[in-house]
Amino acid sequence: MDLYQIDNLTLSLADMTAKPLFGAAPRIEILKGLTFTIPKGAVVGIVGGSGSGKSTLGRALVRLLEPSGGALRFDGTDITHLPEPALRPMRRRFQMIFQDPMSSLNPRHRVGTIIAEPLRLHGVDSVADRVARALDHVGLPAHFATRFPHELSGGQRQRVGIARAIALEPDFILADEIVSGLDVSSQAQVLNLLERLVADLGLTLAFISHDLSVIRRLCQRTIVLHQGRIVEDRPTADLFATPQAAYTRDLLDAIPLPDPAQVWA
Repeated sequence: MDLYQIDNLTLSLADMTAKPLFGAAPRIEILKGLTFTIPKGAVVGIVGGSGSGKSTLGRALVRLLEPSGGALRFDGTDITHLPEPALRPMRRRFQMIFQDPMSSLNPRHRVGTIIAEPLRLHGVDSVADRVARALDHVGLPAHFATRFPHELSGGQRQRVGIARAIALEPDFILADEIVSGLDVSSQAQVLNLLERLVADLGLTLAFISHDLSVIRRLCQRTIVLHQGRIVEDRPTADLFATPQAAYTRDLLDAIPLPDPAQVWA
């Protein structure tokens, strides 16, 4: 069963580098007719190089950006152009984990307050219990609720970001480059945590990354974006074994391998 259906999605943004003498800035088409689905309970990777449109797509999926055309249907509801008052109840059901936890966590607030913020915003009861449960889910002791972000390691801060995202018990989470700033050991721990949360909480996850080795580790299916278009959308194992698009082969060739004789297949 598909939780999310994306049909012919297009999205244009104003070209902020242009400085027209008269009128509005010209618009640049970032996403160009994307069609795919995200099954319930799946982990779907979205990969591409810089400028491919993957982060723009992610922000469209959680309606931080409004599409220019096409349709977004979340659990059967068309949210493409849903106005904010009607969209707000839906926002409990999809959350986002950001790339840089240090900049996305308020440095003046304690961890407990940070995790509680979306709960209070949506008028959820039993805030303290939910905060404690979220910390437990991500493997942080309860006393971490009293700490400030600067007192935590990078991996711990990312766990707080994950705890904040799952506190509302969403159905869908967008994770945008969330391990790119972590060392290898912390990356592995966060990926293991995400695998466990998907299994234990029944989450559906869209995982954005430029790193195909991370995608291979976590995702059952991978969507490859290039210049705002989908060039491949296949099971991850098949994509690594027999990449069809030249762009995908270039991405795979760019990944350093520990053994020069090793091949991805």
